Amino acid sequence: MTGFDADRIERAVRELLFAIGEDPDRPGLERTPQRVAEAYAEYFSGIGADPLAHLADTVASGDTAAGVPATSDAVVLRDLAFRSVCEHHLLPFTGTAHVAYVPGDRIVGLGRIPAVIDTIASRPQLQERIAEEVADALVAGLDPRGVLVVIDAVHGCVTSRGARQERSSTVTVASRGELAEPAARAEIIALIGSGRGA
Repeated sequence: MTGFDADRIERAVRELLFAIGEDPDRPGLERTPQRVAEAYAEYFSGIGADPLAHLADTVASGDTAAGVPATSDAVVLRDLAFRSVCEHHLLPFTGTAHVAYVPGDRIVGLGRIPAVIDTIASRPQLQERIAEEVADALVAGLDPRGVLVVIDAVHGCVTSRGARQERSSTVTVASRGELAEPAARAEIIALIGSGRGA
């Protein structure tokens, strides 16, 4: 990750512990600055990374030589777990993303879409921005006829501070092309929700 400075993070965490009235050298806290730096290296690994790199290896839709059938229907991935850090309070939020796209001339391996989400989520973020950036990345990388991204997440800044709404979640939606049409969007959202609670 470009610009990541673990030593500087450790010094900042020590100062933060002093600032809240704690002793960073007491038992239990001696390794906290190092632990936070290690966690931040993972949480913020998407800074400077290009999510489109995950979409570089595509296959032509309808490439029978590669065993890929032609399709005009949507490809839907449900329940893709992700985690991010809210840029307002630097508290984590976690949830699931559901992604659908209607292929144009290109499709991508199913494991590439969670990688796009992880790259975009692994930086200080807003949930609304994640949905938009995932949709934009899929449009730029695959040139599909339509994209729909639905994100349902629980935010630490809502559940553990302020209003403390422990059971609340936030849902955001981003749509492009054919899947921005109300009927098509409603059909995919119904498909995402089907089979749950059975």
